[in-house]
This record gives sequence, structure tokens and C-alpha cells, in this order.
Amino acid sequence: MATLNEEIKRRRTFAIISHPDAGKTTLTEKLLLFGGAIHIAGAVKSNKIKKTATSDWMEIEKQRGISVATSVMGFNYGEYKINILDTPGHQDFAEDTYRTLTAVDSVIIVVDVAKGVEQQTRKLMEVCRMRNTPVIIFVNKLDREGRDPFEILDELESELKIAVRPLSWPINIGAKFKGVYNIYERSLDLFTPNKQKVTERVEIDSVDDPRIDESVGETDAAKLREDLELIEGVYPDFDEQEYLNGKLAPVFFGSALNTFGVKELLDCFVKIAPAPKPIQAEERLIEPQEPDFSGFVFKIHANMDPNHRSCIAFVKVCSGRFERNAPYKHIRSGKVMKFAAPTAFMAQKKNIVDEAFPGDIVGIPDTGNFKIGDTLTAGEQIHFKGLPSFSPEMFKYIENDDPMKSKQLEKGIRQLMDEGVAQMFTNQFNGRKIIGTVGQLQFEVIQYRLLHEYGAQCRWEPLSLYKACWIESDDAEALEAFKKRKHQFMALDTDGRDVFLADSGYVLQMAQNDFPKIRFHFSSEF
Repeated sequence: MATLNEEIKRRRTFAIISHPDAGKTTLTEKLLLFGGAIHIAGAVKSNKIKKTATSDWMEIEKQRGISVATSVMGFNYGEYKINILDTPGHQDFAEDTYRTLTAVDSVIIVVDVAKGVEQQTRKLMEVCRMRNTPVIIFVNKLDREGRDPFEILDELESELKIAVRPLSWPINIGAKFKGVYNIYERSLDLFTPNKQKVTERVEIDSVDDPRIDESVGETDAAKLREDLELIEGVYPDFDEQEYLNGKLAPVFFGSALNTFGVKELLDCFVKIAPAPKPIQAEERLIEPQEPDFSGFVFKIHANMDPNHRSCIAFVKVCSGRFERNAPYKHIRSGKVMKFAAPTAFMAQKKNIVDEAFPGDIVGIPDTGNFKIGDTLTAGEQIHFKGLPSFSPEMFKYIENDDPMKSKQLEKGIRQLMDEGVAQMFTNQFNGRKIIGTVGQLQFEVIQYRLLHEYGAQCRWEPLSLYKACWIESDDAEALEAFKKRKHQFMALDTDGRDVFLADSGYVLQMAQNDFPKIRFHFSSEF
């Protein structure tokens, strides 16, 4: 039986992030293909193959071709155990992605060669930078016309504010695309457009090998040698430690749709990416090698299986060995719980697991016990931190459209809020429920899911608010006075905390000036 240390060393837990449409879901599929986890890649957008992408399994995702919820997939590759978290690229679901980034040890960023770095990618990179998360960049869609690779590298450096080092290099691009020279392993891979099989590799001894000229023609071979000389001159040698410190991003080129350049990325990734790292809890630093289990809930998903109305809490194992049926302490409630059916995921397919190790993601059936950010331990009082909820930017009143179904509506809203899809505030003045989100699309998703998963109909009513901020004060009288003066604009969040609903920036500023003893927070973590 492998020791705890060996199990930790072979784990690689990472997220794939990108702007919508850069090819993130396609790349996830191809990585699964190499892991033998799936045998046919579903062309997400094409109707020829009726299997949609393995990782996009919610009904609304299939219709829109976008990933809305974060999927978790685990598989073995050689001696490594890989856990991929595929995140929503759409900015309306950014909060889900930020939270997912707290559960991974490294990140792969997908960039479209034609579009370069887009807004959402920049934001996500900031989150990685805050946490010093190591990143690898995959420049995708080389079989289509795009920009000059050197231009892309410059843009990556300036836009993502990180040093880059190409570890593979394309030979032409678009219609003339012939393949990729693998700098990391010094080999040449020739491109044949095929979505199902992998491309041939030409064994070469060095960049001056005449076999390169035979394979791609003299002109392209000469250009390749020139480019490589330039790369050696301009970019420092690849330094693995700099990568692990989050200061240097290796760059790979390829076409995920044509399964090209993906294996090179994966082979290099498992060698250099970090195994699970220590995690800072409020009380102390938790090392993965500690014998006692600890973990935290970073996501809750309702209705993974439409036949059973169940929620699943996703727990990231931080230390020790998680065992089925062992008693663990739920820190927030103080209860001791046993889990008879913890699961591991391959997208929607779940299998019951007997044990899990640091870096693994375990699904635990949830009947309403868990909230995002909850800590589970073998008994020690520790709290993992760093799972923020940000102040929403859009607000609407949610009203019941079918009085016969008010119970279903209530249950649906409660489960979707626990999932962290959006935030709910109850107005203390009139008792109406307000939903706050980061983007318009979330309102559509909530309405759709309430109807299709809970049989409840809701309608939205307009509400013009500027910001919801959490308030607190050490002076009880000042807090009371504020709540009296602003009673029409006071609400409670789902945890019963006081929230001030400011209807304009001016009102908020005046409130901050008039009540110096009150602290206003724009994220729920304080």
C-alpha cells in the first residue's frame, strides 16, 4: 500500500481557466482522452455527434455551449493521479471560478491565438497572482489564422504581468500550419488535422537534424532554426523554481480540437507542476503530510442527478487520509458526522470512494448541513480561510409566479443560494426577497433551474440598487441608530448578517461620512 507521502507526491490538482470560447472545455476533454477516462471526444458545438462535452452536463450548458458550473474530473495518467477542475469562462460566473482557484495547486490558462489575452483572462490571472499560483499557458487554435507567435508572447508578458518562456514552438500557423517543435523534449511533432487520433512524432537529435528539412521543407526548417535562435537569445532558460513561485509561465502551442500539442503539454505538466501544497488556516499552516484529515467545502452543487433531488458538497482534502464512514468534525456546527457514500467524479459519473488523499476532491451528499467555506477535520478546531463572496452588481426582487408552488420555490432558492450561484438578501422593511448577482445571465440560469429542477416559477421585478454592503460596528448604539435611520434600506443575508442596500454611490458615501463608527465591507469575509 502506498504511503501517504507517495500518494501526495503523485497528485496534480489544477484548474483550466480562460475567456469564453478560447477552447477550455475542448482541452479538458482531450486531457481526459489521454488519461483513458473517455474514449470519444464530444464535439461540443457540432450537432454531428450527439454527445456533448463530458464536462458540460447541465441542461442549460448543453443549450448554450457554455460552462456554467465548475466540473471536477479525476483520472490516472502514468504514475500520476490528476484532478482537473474545469471552470466557467463566462464572466457572470466569475465568483464560482475565484472560489475554485482556492482549491487548486496550479493553473493552465488557455489563450486563443487570434484573439490573444482577453478581459476575463486578465482578471483570473490577478487571482492567481494574489495566491502565487503557478501557471502554464496553452496557446490554442493554431490550425486557424491568428497572430504571430512572438507578438502573442509579448502580449502575454505585458497583459498578464508575468515572465514567459516558450517550451514548444509552432511551424507556421493557420492553413500552412505544419506542426510544433517541442523545445522541452527536443522533438518534432507533425500536424495532421484529425479530431480523434494523435499526430506523428519525428525523432530528431538536434535542431540541425536534416530530418527536420525532410519533414517540413527547407524554407520552414530555416525559419524554425531562426526563431529558436531568437528564443534562446531573448528568453532566459526555463527555471522550474521560478515557475513554482508563480513568477514564470511556460508556454505551449497547439490545437485542442485536433488533439495537437496537448500530450506535450500534459507530459511536461505532470513533471513540473506542484504536488499539493501546505494551506494556511486561521490558526496555523496545515501540511498535507499530517496524518489527521482536514478539508474544506469550496463548492456546493444541487441536483447533480435529476432523478434524486440531492445536493453535493465538494470537499478539497488538505491533509491526511479521508476515509469513508470515519467520524469527522464539522467545525461550524460542532457536529460529528460520518459519510457513508463519499464520491469521486468523472464529470457526472460518480463512484463511491473508500479513501482520498490531499489534492483530491470528494463529493459528500448534503442535506443542508454545509455552506461554502465549511471546514471538516478529524477533530482539531481549525478554520480554512479565503473563500470570499463579493458584493453583487445587479439586483432584482424575486417573486413567486405560481402560488401553489411556494414550498418548491423556497427550497429551490435556498439550495441555489447555498451553491453560491447568487446571493439572497431579505429586506427587513417589507420582507421581500432580493437576489444579487454579478451578471444578467445568472438571473436566467436561476429562473431556468427553478423551473426545470424544482418545478417552481419565479418572475423578476426591477430594483435599482448601487451596492449591498455588510456593516458592523463595535458601538452597539451607533449600529442601532444607523439601522433606525436607514430601516427602509436594511436587509439580512442568508447568514442573518446586517446588509445595507445603497441605492447610489452618493448615498453610500454620505452614509460612510455620517456614521464614522460603522464599518462597510464589500466582500462577506471580514
